[in-house]
Amino acid sequence: MKRRPHDDPQSASGPLQALSEALAALGQAQEVRAFLEDLCTPAELEAMSDRWRVVPLLLKGVPYREIHDLTQVSVTTIGRVARTLERGAGGYAAAVQRQQAATSSASH
Repeated sequence: MKRRPHDDPQSASGPLQALSEALAALGQAQEVRAFLEDLCTPAELEAMSDRWRVVPLLLKGVPYREIHDLTQVSVTTIGRVARTLERGAGGYAAAVQRQQAATSSASH
């Protein structure tokens, strides 16, 4: 990954913050999808989709090998996602909670 000497992705005004704010400003899933399709290559979208696809399976306790058999996502990627779920910044957990809340409020 290319690093620029004065870009601190953790700073409030950094490029990662700006990207995060752009995503947060989009209100609908279709808008987010369009933004991601414009922003990312097909390979990047596939990699991110693969990671997200294994999250619910990991949270259910499905073994890595079975997740691989179900999704064709590599065991290495599955392991990385599992480590991130345990020690990451909490983004996966926040997204899962929001999805579950949206699903349960839609069904009531």
